[in-house]
Formats: sequence, structure tokens, C-alpha cells
Amino acid sequence: MHGIHLTIVLAPLAAAVIAGLFGNRIGRAGAHWITILAVGLSFVLSVVVLKHLYLDGGQAENYSLYTWAVSDGLRMEVGFLIDRLTVLMMVVVTFVSWMVHIYTIGYMHDDPGYQRFFSYISLFTFAMLMLVMSNNFLQLFFGWEAVGVVSYLLIGFWFKRETAIFANLKAFLVNRVGDFGFILGIAGVVMFTNSLDYATVFGSANSIAAQSVEVIPGSPWNAMTMICILLFIGAMGKSAQAPLHVWLPDSMEGPTPISALIHAATMVTAGIFMVARMSPLFELSETALAVVLTIGAFTAFFMGLLGIVQNDIKRVVAYSTLSQLGYMTVALGVSAYSAAIFHLMTHAFFKALLFLGAGSVIIAMHHEQDIRKMGGLRKYMPITYWTAVIGTLALIGFPGSAGFFSKDALIEAVKDSHWHETDLLVYWVAYLSVLLGVFVTALYSFRMFFLVFHGEERMDKETKSHLHETPLVVTAPLILLAIPSAVIGWFTIEPVLFGGFFGDAIRVSHEHDVLAHIGETFHGSAAFITHAMQGPAVYLAFAGAFTAWFLYLKRPDLPEKIASRLSGIYSLLDRKYYFDDLYIKGFAAGGREIGKFLWKKGDELIIDGLIVNGTARSIGRFAGVLRRVQTGYLYHYAFAMFFGVTLILAWLLWA
Repeated sequence: MHGIHLTIVLAPLAAAVIAGLFGNRIGRAGAHWITILAVGLSFVLSVVVLKHLYLDGGQAENYSLYTWAVSDGLRMEVGFLIDRLTVLMMVVVTFVSWMVHIYTIGYMHDDPGYQRFFSYISLFTFAMLMLVMSNNFLQLFFGWEAVGVVSYLLIGFWFKRETAIFANLKAFLVNRVGDFGFILGIAGVVMFTNSLDYATVFGSANSIAAQSVEVIPGSPWNAMTMICILLFIGAMGKSAQAPLHVWLPDSMEGPTPISALIHAATMVTAGIFMVARMSPLFELSETALAVVLTIGAFTAFFMGLLGIVQNDIKRVVAYSTLSQLGYMTVALGVSAYSAAIFHLMTHAFFKALLFLGAGSVIIAMHHEQDIRKMGGLRKYMPITYWTAVIGTLALIGFPGSAGFFSKDALIEAVKDSHWHETDLLVYWVAYLSVLLGVFVTALYSFRMFFLVFHGEERMDKETKSHLHETPLVVTAPLILLAIPSAVIGWFTIEPVLFGGFFGDAIRVSHEHDVLAHIGETFHGSAAFITHAMQGPAVYLAFAGAFTAWFLYLKRPDLPEKIASRLSGIYSLLDRKYYFDDLYIKGFAAGGREIGKFLWKKGDELIIDGLIVNGTARSIGRFAGVLRRVQTGYLYHYAFAMFFGVTLILAWLLWA
């Protein structure tokens, strides 16, 4: 299997190199064919590995490929850990990437950077596979930074747009904050274990938890708590958790296929995957789990609220992504790691579907993205419409859809979690956030759906005259993503959540194993539907959808009146809780002002003015004085000699 593993990860890299370096020679068709075939091969082989591990009962593999360096016993290696957690991520990443590659042929058809774009997305697939397949922290960090670099290139792909340049710079800087915490967490792991290997570190977890470290002198911290919180800060940046969430909505400046690939299905889920992979560490720190749970609950609810006031079709889906990432983080905080990965999987399908569906609408609307200028597209774009129906229902958790199984299982896990016994405040904050978030999700999802596909046609006559369904190369990926969005939950909920699918890849302590407790109450997907229908989440979703129908189809005059009545709340949401103002006008502007002060006072006044130029001026003045002494007259020199001899004699006599 080692050869298959290498092929899976290296095929997209080889295709990216060929498309990037030889794009002019192989042409546009050559660029998309070689990258599509390479990623398709990676997907097929990933399915083969999944079959080997799950259906054929194969054993997980953990091996080293290459030793880069050894320093004081610390081995820096490249290696693979292929277990069921890894292979599930491999299948999701390669399938969504494959669909995006195919879709890109239609979306980027007329773009002059066609070959460059295919090279970037194939390179991104390689970087993401390196991240999820790693068996050590060094390779994990390589993949972590590599997906960040390619994301930077893709967000700013249209580099002649000022907004795109601002967006990729913003993503870069915010992620550097998270990555600083992440690398400190890795440094903490090395400090206590002198190893970067997962197996060695996980085997030493109890000894780490028994030690303490003084971050602030006189205030000892549990070593495991410190390491886990630092690692989670990295996850906050990559998975866009508040307050490091501000980069993701602006990243919509990149082409729409990127929104589907990076900001819905793969890169932003890297943080979720990392925490699940580190479950042996997080299980030993209640404080770290409380931080994860609180941050996730805040993001799930409050970022969802922002989607209600957005008018850009891609930004609505972007804030939905923020909210759903918050749900996954909440699941991690209640030790339901399997539920987080399950929601990650289902979300990858239906959120990629919604992003690509939004892109299909944007193509038909001649790159108009304001949902207030759409409406009535149902009759012009039937395939996009019905796939959007499936994606939206999955997002809100309609009974039977993929999102229903994963989201309701997640909410049930929060409800029955150990936090009910240990910390009621944390428990109720988390539980109410995920419950109310269901209503909010349905409200903004159907608001967008109704404004785009139903109601009066608000586009101009020129746009209306050219409206039609997008080509097959665009709609085929929508159909292929809609199928798992509709049905995959039926087949996967039992093994993934309650059947021990992940085995030793995810470790949960007995007192935290909430999924085992839930699994005792029912067996099978039909029983889960019956169980979930007794809870409030489904009815909150229906209430949100009904509210959207009433406000935007039945009484479209009401939203503006409500916004004017609640102008303070509307302004707060419209300004995104002032996070951008704080960062841009506070930290960024403050940093520039500090830099300007240091430039003017430190550089120009002290260094240039006093030290460099001041020294030069002093020497010049001294030279001017000496120049006057050197007159060239003999009697002046004789007088100077006589005066000097007199001073020396006087000094000697005095001494």
C-alpha cells in the first residue's frame, strides 16, 4: 500500500508542476486534463485505501519515508499515518477537489490565468493531503503552512483588484497570529517529549499532564493545558473561529471554485481535523476543552447572525461556513470528536454544493453577486435550482438530509455532555447557542434561497435577456455533490458515530464518551430520525424557514421596517460586531502610527539626525576649526609651539 499512498499525494503535485511550469506548451486543455486526471486518480486510490481499511479489515499503517535531520535525539521526518480518520479526510478532500477541478473548466473559461489557476488548486490538494496524512508534527506544520501559502495565492488570484490584494493580505496576517500559537504548541510538545512523532507524543500524554510550566512567574499552568490551548489557537486561525474569523468572509474575493475548495470543504476544516487528531492530548485538559467549547459556541451563533444582513451571495454562504465551523468546534469541546468529523464530512459536500451553486448563479447573472438584484431564477436555471434546494435543506438539517444526521447528532451530544455535571454555565451557553443557531441558519439560508430563486425578477433587462442554465461542465459537479448531500447520512451515521469506525485514531475517556451513551438509545438511521424529531432542533429549523418565507416572499416590505426599528442591532450586525474596525482601525492603524512615530523620531531624528548626520556635522565643524588653525604662517606655528611648551612646563611644575 505504500506505493498507493505515495501516488495519492504526489499525483496532484506532479500535475501542479506541469500545469504551472509548462502551461503555455500544453495549453488550456492540457492544463485542465492533467490536473483533473491526477486528482481523480488520487480520489479513486483513496477509495481503495478506505475499502482496504474498513471493508477488508486492513490495519492502520504508521511509517517513515525520509529522515530529514536528527538533532540531540530529535528526529525530523517525513512519514504517513494512514488510519480511518486519515482516509476519511483523504476521500473528502480528493472528491471535493475533483469536482471543483471539473467545475473550474466552465467557471474560469475566459480567464487569462487559466493554467495558473489549475496549477494552484492542484498544488493545494497536494498540501492538504500532506497535512492529513502526516504522522508527525513537523510534516503537519509543513502542510499547515503550505495550504496557507496556496490560499494566499488563490484569494489574491485576481491580483489587479485592490480588494483581492487586501483580502489575501488580511488572510495572511490573521493566520500568522494563529500559526504563532500553533508553533509554540508544537515547541511545547518537543520541550516535554523531545519528539515530533504522534505515537511517541500520545504515549507520553499522561506524563505531560502531570507536569506544570510557569508562563507567568509565580503562576504555574498545567503543561497539557498550555500545549492544547496553543495548538487550538492555530486551529482558531485556520478554521476561522472568533476572534480570528475576520479573514474568511473577505476571502470571497477569490474565484468561486476557491470558495468551495478551500473555504468550505478542506482548508478551513484543517483545524477541526487537527484537534480531533490530538484527542489523546485534549482529553487530559478540561480547561482546554472548555476554551474550545466556549469559542465554538460563540462562533456558531453570533457568526450565523451576520449572515442575515449580508447581500453578497458568496458572503452569505461564507458566514454560514463560519457558523458551521463553530458547530464542529462545539462538538470537539464536548469530546464528541467523531461527531465533529462526521459534520465536517457532510458539510464538505453540501457547502461545496452551495458555493458552486452560487457560482453558477453568478455566471448566469454576468458576475452580479447582489441577491437584491436577483429573483425568479427558478424557471431559468432548473438544475441549479434543484441542487440548491438539496444544499439548503442539508444546511438547515431537514430530516433525512446529510446535514440533519450530523447536526442533530452534534446537538444531542452537547445536550448529553459531561459539562451538564461539571459546569452548568458552560453547558447552557453551548447548548443554547447551537439550538438558537439552528433557527438562525434556516433564516439566512432560506432568505438567500427565496431572494435568488423566487419572488419578483429584480435584475436589469440586459441580464434577464441572457439568463439560461449554465453548461454541463458546471451543473454536473452540482449534481454529483447533491447526491451525497442528500443521502450520505443514511449510510454513515451508524458506523462513524456509534460503530467505532475511527478505532484508536480518536481516543475519548470513559467519562467524556457522550456518543457511546447516545448510541445506547437507538440503532440505525431510522431510529435516529425518530429520536431527533422529538427534540426542538428540527422545529426551530422549520420556524426559521417559515420566518424567511413570511418576511421575503409574503411581506417583503417588513425587513426594511424591522431594520429601521432595530437600527442599533442592524448597525451592529452590518459592522460585523466592529471586529474589522478594531483590527483595521485599531491594531493595523495603531501599528502604522507606531511605525510612523519610530520612523520620524527614532529613524529620522535620532539615528539619521543625531547619530549619522549629527556625527558628520560635528566632524565638519571640528574640521572647520582645524582649517582655520592651519594658516600657513610660520610665526603662528612658532607661537603655538611656544604656547604648548609653556603649558607642558606649567603642568610638570604643578605636578
